[in-house]
Amino acid sequence: MSIIVVVFYSTLPFYKDPVIKEFDEATFVRINNLDFTNGTIEVKVLSRLLPDAPDFSRGFIGIAFRINDVNSQFESIYIRPTNSRAVDQVRRNHTIQYFAYPDYKFQRLRKESPEMYESYADMGLNEWIQIRIEVQDQKARLYLNNNEQPSLIVNDLKLGGNMQGAIGLFVDVGTEGFFKDLKVYRK
Repeated sequence: MSIIVVVFYSTLPFYKDPVIKEFDEATFVRINNLDFTNGTIEVKVLSRLLPDAPDFSRGFIGIAFRINDVNSQFESIYIRPTNSRAVDQVRRNHTIQYFAYPDYKFQRLRKESPEMYESYADMGLNEWIQIRIEVQDQKARLYLNNNEQPSLIVNDLKLGGNMQGAIGLFVDVGTEGFFKDLKVYRK
């Protein structure tokens, strides 16, 4: 296993370009020269809602991985911190999300396989959250805040087990996102 430590702390926020209207798009900061297939990605994230965020904003923030050369295919796991403490239980159950771009966005996965690619975990806006994603072939596990047990397990990554590519720092609609302490361990 090789380790690549990227000393990364964003003093400026990342946010989705408001020109992009669709959800689960290529709205990430791509880390170039960091090819990834299998291994572990760790990063600390903090999200806030932008002052003009629409009502459906959730503080969407996470990691895109195995991004192809032209950003037209990738997989991502992100969190929705506002959902975690909502009073609506269904919304709480949608705190963590996996998707694969371009064909397996959250709406399709939720419709075709309800509850399979989403999960609950306790978290909040404006707090640092440790994310660790372990990827091995067609499987991914998301761990939060150094928990021993994963908060989300994906056993069938939609782009296949041998996909490789870059890593990206992902945000979506209405989110001001901060990232620090990015570490990548490749197998």
